[in-house]
Amino acid sequence: MSDDNDDTAQVLKLDLPVAPTVLIVDDDELVLAKLEEIVASAGYSVRTAHGGADAMRFLEDGSASVVVTDLKMPGMDGLELCRLIRGREWPGYIYIVLLTVQDEEEDILAGFEAGADDYVSKRTSKAQLMARLRTAKRILSLEHCLKIALENKRQLAMTDPLTGVFNRRYLVRHLGRELNRSQRFGGDVSLMMLDVDHFKRINDTFGHLVGDSALKQLTAKIAECLRRATDWCARIGGDEFVVVLEGANVEEARRCAEKVRQTVSGMSIDTPRGPVNITISIGISGLERFADKQSVTVQSLLDQADTSLYASKICGRNRVTLSDSNTPSSAREPADRRPTHASFVPVSSIR
Repeated sequence: MSDDNDDTAQVLKLDLPVAPTVLIVDDDELVLAKLEEIVASAGYSVRTAHGGADAMRFLEDGSASVVVTDLKMPGMDGLELCRLIRGREWPGYIYIVLLTVQDEEEDILAGFEAGADDYVSKRTSKAQLMARLRTAKRILSLEHCLKIALENKRQLAMTDPLTGVFNRRYLVRHLGRELNRSQRFGGDVSLMMLDVDHFKRINDTFGHLVGDSALKQLTAKIAECLRRATDWCARIGGDEFVVVLEGANVEEARRCAEKVRQTVSGMSIDTPRGPVNITISIGISGLERFADKQSVTVQSLLDQADTSLYASKICGRNRVTLSDSNTPSSAREPADRRPTHASFVPVSSIR
């Protein structure tokens, strides 16, 4: 496998977006001034502190990711500062370099035990100090890159790769949390389950690339219709999607569904044979439609929405149906033209 296809190799090529800020801690003003000049001349942003307590205040403000601290200081010494830093949680790793005077092995080992990453003598050359800071930068760069890689993998695990909306795993996990919150504290949660009418015909006639394009354009149109920050969409398979409307009752969900349906019905997708219009069918379910709200589960909400979607399909498609209702909320047909239960066929054969 080439390096270009190796995730680890690509991570190691990354770097920090900006040079890390270095916090220099020493009770000696002359030492502080000298070290500040040296470190700043190498392109680092520098902060200074006159003791451990001042250093902790700077770190709590998120001011630095590298700490260069004197070992021997009055009040809080370098060892105690190391222990305090390692005993706290921070947004990112803090790299600690201890400044020593006599390079005694006992002091150096005590510093490592307290949580220091490196040490440097106050008698060392400027070149050696810069080399230690470059090591710190490499370590912080690696941590930064690994955090990005982990976040990307987390996003991939929760996102549909084709459309960019959430996937079934995300739906089950986060809908479950929202349902539990609504059951515990009150409030509503509603679902819209939808799919593309005659989607198989589109794939068979124009090919899967056209079908994929249709799904991507569909999710873009759905996003246009979802204005609240708490509304989100997930692809649960094929051309089937679920839109979760947190805090919305079924009437609000119906209005949103109608907006989505009308928006989609006005779109077209490009094919080798020219533009093709698509329509969608939508089924709605909601917590309020259940008599015993405490017994409602994610699966029962999805089952109810699927039943509503089924009703939209058998009544002619391109419409919205409320849960537990065989009468669509839009484009209603005369009673004598609606199919009877005897004409019902499996959903998979009519989508």
